[in-house]
Amino acid sequence: MHSRRLIVAVIALATVVASAERVTAEWGWFRGPNHDGISADKGFQKEWKEPIPLMWEAKVGSAFSSFAVVSDRVFTCGTSEGQQTLYCLDAKTGKVIWKNEFEVEFRDSFGNGTRATPTVAWGKVYIQGAKGRLLCVDAETGKDVWSKKFSEAPMWGYSGSVLVEGDLAIASAGNAQGALVAFDRMTGEKRWQAGDDPVGYSTPYPFTFEGKRYVAGFTGKSAIVVEFATGRQVLRIPWKTNFQVNVAAPIYDDGHLFLTSGYQTGCALFKLTSEGDKLSAKQVWKSKVLMNKFQSCILHDGYLYSCDQKALVCVEFLTGEEKWRIRRVKHGTLVLADGHILLLTQSGQLKIAPVSTNGFDALTEAEVLSGKCWTVSVIDNGKLYARNMKRVVCLDLSGAGATPKTPK
Repeated sequence: MHSRRLIVAVIALATVVASAERVTAEWGWFRGPNHDGISADKGFQKEWKEPIPLMWEAKVGSAFSSFAVVSDRVFTCGTSEGQQTLYCLDAKTGKVIWKNEFEVEFRDSFGNGTRATPTVAWGKVYIQGAKGRLLCVDAETGKDVWSKKFSEAPMWGYSGSVLVEGDLAIASAGNAQGALVAFDRMTGEKRWQAGDDPVGYSTPYPFTFEGKRYVAGFTGKSAIVVEFATGRQVLRIPWKTNFQVNVAAPIYDDGHLFLTSGYQTGCALFKLTSEGDKLSAKQVWKSKVLMNKFQSCILHDGYLYSCDQKALVCVEFLTGEEKWRIRRVKHGTLVLADGHILLLTQSGQLKIAPVSTNGFDALTEAEVLSGKCWTVSVIDNGKLYARNMKRVVCLDLSGAGATPKTPK
């Protein structure tokens, strides 16, 4: 009997591990499984002389939301019937499986609709609307599970996505509602809140320092770091930016925390150390070499790659030294996969180049969209998901020979 119980336990453990590996490999939330903008996708075609095949397109309406791609489904947001709308699309066809019109449309001169990206975890989808509704729905049906309402929206709307890890769903609320606030991911019961700074536009960012899990929140006035489990604040770095626009994802690596903002603020790297039950942050360098108004950097092999408010740039992480700069390419989005950077310019041109500290030598330059393209693309299983303010397109980069069509 003991042996049988042991075998059952081993099989159960193996199943859990295998499931965790599958979840980790999928692009279930903003900036991917490791919160870094780097995809594990490999083997796709990097150099295209002919038009890149268009697998499908879907008209979803206005939003800046990126994508979560899990199994055979794609999750994003748009606008429908005057409502911010969460969409679940078939990854193979683009057909709508379900949609949830979850909050009144947010209107803005830069672009209407939801700013945040859906987070998919443990059979649920989490989304925060631009006006402040935080919603959890069933991933299979799109039916509401629980929701909360925040009332401290910044000028351009709530923009941070929901961080789901362990048994917590962590969001940005602002001011007395909490710079960061955590809920039980299954029930919506409030677990903790931290800080009282006005909300920024960034997604809560998790990292592990000296064996302990933390969450960084980039608020309208600071970067705060709190204990993941309890929400106890252990660090606050004042960070003033015009209009309180702190958007770009913080980046942690090997004891260092990197921050960057636009509007002439610039960027800085801080060395973290433990001081009793708190953390301290010593500035290593500060510069205007990167000024990310609303796009985030990618850290790869000790170098930051970014398309900020002025240029496409490569910067050494530990020193702030600029390695190269391509001017007149600004506000583009980057994803890194299989040793290559995939850049989508703000006018809809896709450029694919080997990641290099020597420059950006594009193997492919293709017009894949038009209009305003400020949303970061996602590559999964050889398919690139990209969008403008009205349409989602799925491009086949696998080289498998799909029928070429030109996106409009």
